[in-house]
Amino acid sequence: MGVMILKERLPRWFLTLPSWVRRLMVLVIGSIVLIAGLLMLVLPGPGILVIIVGLAILATEFVWAERLLIHARERAARVARKLRRHKNDAGT
Repeated sequence: MGVMILKERLPRWFLTLPSWVRRLMVLVIGSIVLIAGLLMLVLPGPGILVIIVGLAILATEFVWAERLLIHARERAARVARKLRRHKNDAGT
């Protein structure tokens, strides 16, 4: 669902490239962002958010990344709900 929105926003020049070039560019850029997110899990920075962005980039061309993105979003939503619940419990 969210990946289709991202695909619609891609510039026309990118969509006119041969598919192998497009896939290679997405693979390189998405992998770099994903690795940066993984590094941010142990270094300062918004690691989970950057991982989701990297997966969103990869999901524009790769089905496996789209599946991982859906799983990561669900997991992030569960963690956010848990943190909110914990915060509300601590405040009372």
